[in-house]
Amino acid sequence: MASSTQPQPPPQLERSFSLLQATAFNMSNMVGIGIFITVPLILAQLPGPQAMLGWLAGALLAFCDGMIWCELGAKWPGSGGSYLFLREAYGPERWGRLLAFLFIWQFLLSGPLEIASGSIGFANYAGYFFPHLSLTHHDLIAMGVALVSLLLCYRRIQSVGKITVVLWVGMIITLALTIVAGVTHFHPQLAFHGQPWHWNGAGFAALGAAMGLVIYDLMGYYVVCYMGEEVRQPEKTIPRSIVLSLLAVTGLYLAVHLAFVGALPLAEARASNYVGSLFILRVWGPKAAAILTALILWTSFASVFALMLGYSRIPYAAAQDGYFFRVFRHVHPRGKFPDLSLVVLGLVTMLVSLLPLETEIFILLTSRILIQFLAQGFGVFLLHKKYPARARPFRMWLYPLPVLLAMAGWIYVFTQSGSTSLRLAGHTLTLSNMVWSTLSLVIGVPLFFIWAWRQRAWPFARRQQIQSAG
Repeated sequence: MASSTQPQPPPQLERSFSLLQATAFNMSNMVGIGIFITVPLILAQLPGPQAMLGWLAGALLAFCDGMIWCELGAKWPGSGGSYLFLREAYGPERWGRLLAFLFIWQFLLSGPLEIASGSIGFANYAGYFFPHLSLTHHDLIAMGVALVSLLLCYRRIQSVGKITVVLWVGMIITLALTIVAGVTHFHPQLAFHGQPWHWNGAGFAALGAAMGLVIYDLMGYYVVCYMGEEVRQPEKTIPRSIVLSLLAVTGLYLAVHLAFVGALPLAEARASNYVGSLFILRVWGPKAAAILTALILWTSFASVFALMLGYSRIPYAAAQDGYFFRVFRHVHPRGKFPDLSLVVLGLVTMLVSLLPLETEIFILLTSRILIQFLAQGFGVFLLHKKYPARARPFRMWLYPLPVLLAMAGWIYVFTQSGSTSLRLAGHTLTLSNMVWSTLSLVIGVPLFFIWAWRQRAWPFARRQQIQSAG
């Protein structure tokens, strides 16, 4: 007797993320260890009050780029974020296939690099409690943070949403304590004393470098787009969460920056590896400094957790659509989350946590600009050309000005990104970060054609079909 059992459809992701959870998710990713380690680096580029130029220029770029994410995220609220946007905007059967593949190719490194920057920052600040921490122990701490985040993400999205809000609350407490300490111990003569900014080549190069650091601090305002398939009312929730998180975090960051520079001499703020701990040590003493350092560690862990959760959906989404290895389509049968994609991303993050933090930041920034941020800017123009206003849930304010400003800003940051040195077989190889980023794309192009040939996809599909018909 034949069995009447019908094959069951594969488990689907659930739309359960609310506006509060989505905003908390974005902010948990944005407010990591970055603000507590980049202030000295920003002051090294733009000392004194001129550092505010870097913050304002970087925030303007983030808001303009955020409008791009609002448009694309509201139109295509699925898993995958940039992968999905590039595929749909440029056409899923031709150029969109190439750009989506190249994004995933670079994401296999850039995603874990961004996550690992938080775990490395965690290990750096742990050195406040363990001043004689060896390099081996430092690396083990960084890898351990990535492992714990992986284990916490390995569960149902409802439980993850609750964890996200809890971590977000700890992040808000950390920033609030820092700002309160800054307000009560603010000295204008320290905050607004510095060298004048010069309108020359060196000045614009310093501004570009500072903008890059600010953007690194703000990165994450778009992470909810990677989980669009799990967001309730995504056409409204995604744009609102992006705007709210950008407004909140930019204001908090400016307040934190002023707190540091208003309580510490410029020379000390620029040279400190633990500027947050040093700041509280000076204004409230060692016990308060230990408490704030612990909260900074909490905040950095929250960002690692949020990034790993969001980014694990990208290989899953690509595999679901036939743009990546099929095995990554696997969804946990009970938890209904992309388990294999999450595990692979977590393991790669643990591996790249062994790299120096500065190297991670510089390569991360440049690798994202060409194939992600600039390509998405062009994608908005294609979106407006293909779809009428009624078919676009979010309408960008002052279109196309935000797109043009965002693309100009990304190009400026890209050209001022500096260089990175690597030691190979006893020799030091120093190349511009623009070159490193371009090389990774160049390597990805022939890999795409090999993959497309094996998959019998564009640009080989028609030729092979004709040969079969003959």
